[in-house]
Amino acid sequence: MIQDLHAHTYYSFDSEDKIEKVIETALLGGVGLIGISDHNYGIGCGRTELCYDKGPALDADYGKTLLRYYDHINSVRDKYRNRIKVLCGIEICTLKSRDRYALPYSADVSFFDYCLVENLDNTNLSIAQGDIFSFAKRCGCPTGIAHTDMFAFIEKRGEEPNRYFRKMAEQGIFWEMNVNLDSLHGFRTHDYVTEFFKNKSQQEIVKKSGVKLSVGFDSHIAREYKPDRVKTANKLIKDMGIRLVFDGI
Repeated sequence: MIQDLHAHTYYSFDSEDKIEKVIETALLGGVGLIGISDHNYGIGCGRTELCYDKGPALDADYGKTLLRYYDHINSVRDKYRNRIKVLCGIEICTLKSRDRYALPYSADVSFFDYCLVENLDNTNLSIAQGDIFSFAKRCGCPTGIAHTDMFAFIEKRGEEPNRYFRKMAEQGIFWEMNVNLDSLHGFRTHDYVTEFFKNKSQQEIVKKSGVKLSVGFDSHIAREYKPDRVKTANKLIKDMGIRLVFDGI
């Protein structure tokens, strides 16, 4: 089954697509499993005026906004249950900045099907402070590391890759291969993905560790979705003998 675990809807400030549009675009592209994973701050704040230039506000109260989002995704996915599998995830920002991006300490995300965590490699400003394992426990649901060069991150921390990836596998933390190519991101691809797909040594380390991968197009504009990039990444990973995180569901 072709899977894509990274797609955004109008719940994210930088996307305008309805949930149905995102699902139908994936369905038409031959994707069998689509994960909706909007930004925590788009869901939690609701409006840009409550987010931009408001500071980190790590003590903010999201109220029931996350639960309403989850219920909305569930109500929509029921319509497609016989045509495509839909998971409800959330992309979590850990970056402390002038905007209210970072996930507040009190926000419960444990009921989501999974989460994708970003900015972990910015250890000076990330509320996770580079500790993937503690932050994953705080999240309480299957946790993936979004668009991050894990080999560079591990090296910067002075860790040994085999041991680090093995620990990720043991704690159920997966790594995203982000295959985005759209106008929002300047049609730039991720160098770490290109390197991984050609680097046999990296592939062998990941395979032996048992850590699972995910594929995500990181779609923000449905009309620019490129399912062939998703399909190619799925095939390459499977041909390596590496498991995708939600295989077999």
